[in-house]
Amino acid sequence: MTVLGCIADDFTGATDLAGLLARSGVRVSLRMGIPDEAPSDTAPFEVIALKCRTAPVADAVAECRRALDWLKQAGAERFFWKYCSTFDSTAEGNIGPVAEALMADLDAKQTMYCPAFPENGRAIFMGNLFVGEQPLAESPMKDHPLTPMRDSNLMRLLAPQVSGPVGLANRLTVARGADALRERLSELEGAGVAHVVIDAVADDDLYTIAAACRDMPLMTGGSAVAMPLPDLYVRDGVLSADAEKAVRPDLPEKTIILSGSCSAMTRAQVSAYSVNAPSYRLDAFDLEKRGIGPVLTWLSKQDLSKAPLIYATAEPDQVRKAQEAFGGPQVGAMIEDALAELAQAAFSSGARRFVVAGGETSGAVTQALGVTRLDIGQEIAPGVPWTYTESEGEKIALTLKSGNFGKEEFFADALAVLEDQ
Repeated sequence: MTVLGCIADDFTGATDLAGLLARSGVRVSLRMGIPDEAPSDTAPFEVIALKCRTAPVADAVAECRRALDWLKQAGAERFFWKYCSTFDSTAEGNIGPVAEALMADLDAKQTMYCPAFPENGRAIFMGNLFVGEQPLAESPMKDHPLTPMRDSNLMRLLAPQVSGPVGLANRLTVARGADALRERLSELEGAGVAHVVIDAVADDDLYTIAAACRDMPLMTGGSAVAMPLPDLYVRDGVLSADAEKAVRPDLPEKTIILSGSCSAMTRAQVSAYSVNAPSYRLDAFDLEKRGIGPVLTWLSKQDLSKAPLIYATAEPDQVRKAQEAFGGPQVGAMIEDALAELAQAAFSSGARRFVVAGGETSGAVTQALGVTRLDIGQEIAPGVPWTYTESEGEKIALTLKSGNFGKEEFFADALAVLEDQ
C-alpha cells in the first residue's frame, strides 16, 4: 500500500525527492510520467516525475490532477507537490495553480509551502528565500533563462498565482516546535488563510515542519521538507521500514555525460570536468545552421569508456543572444531534442551509464531512452542519487542532476560513486 504519493514538476526534482526519501531505507518507486496502466507492484513511496515546470498553466494543472488520480488508485491518502528549492515559477504559475487544484481535489482547506533545503544552501527567513547567503533575487537565479527570479519574498511570488490568501509561519514560531507551528497553522486557517509559507533555516526546522504538517492531505515544497516523513510515518505505525535499497547492476564502463543546464554551478562543473575529458559544446546558432550531424560525427569517434561530455551549458549573455535570435522556448526545444538524440546515439554505441544535468534535459533524455520507472540507488550529492532501470531490455544507470546541485567536481564524483558501490 502506498503511504505517500508525490508529484514532481520535473525529472531531476523527482530524483532529488526520491533520493532523500530513500535515505530511510524504505522502498521508493519513481515513475517517469503518469503510468498508462493501473497501479501494481507499488512502493510505500511513489513519486511521479512530470515535465510541467514551465508548461502552460492549464496543461500543468491537468497533468498534475491526472497524476493525483493515479496515486489515489495506488492507495495514497497523503500527497506531496514537489517543486524547485529556488521556487522556479512565473507570476502565472505553475506552483500556486497546481497546489490550488490539488487542494480542491482533496478537499483540503490549507496547505504549506517550504522550498528550503539547508544542506544545499536554501533557507527561508521571514518569508524570504536565500541561496547561500544571497537573497534569491540577487543570486544567479535572477538570470534563469526560463524563470528569472527577481523577487526573494515567497508570499509576494505566490500571491499572484493563487486565489486564496497567503500567510506566513515564521522562524520564531518554528523554533518553538511542532505544537506551536500547528497552532499557528490553525490560527491562519481560522482566518481563512489557505496558503502558508513556512520559514526554515536548518535541518531541525525541517523535522519540526514535517512533524507538524504530516497529516495534511497535501504538503508542498522542495524535497528536503519531505525527508523526515518516513521516520515519522514509522513512528506513527502507518509504515514498516523493511525494504532493501537498490543494488547496482553490473554495467559496461561506457558512459556519456549530457548537460543542458545553464546554472552557475553547472557552468563550474562543466568547466572543471572538460579540462581533463573529451568534450563538445553545442551552440544554438550552429545547430540551427548545420543540425546535429557534426556532433554525431564527433560522438562516433569517442571512446565512451573515457566518459565524454556534450554540453549546451552557456553563460547568461550567450543564452540571451540565442533567445533573442530564435525565441526562448524554441532554443530550449532545440537543445533538448539534440541531447535526446545524442543520448540515443550513445546508447546505440554501448553507453549504459548516463550522467544528465538539467531538469528539462533529464526529461528529454529519459523519454528518449524509453525509461518509465527507476529504482533509487546511492546518493552522489545531497538530493542527487544514482538510479537504475532498463532501456530496450538493457540495464542502465542514470543520474539526473538539478542545475545548481552538487559541487564543482560532481561529474567525476558521480563516476567514482558508481564504481565504489
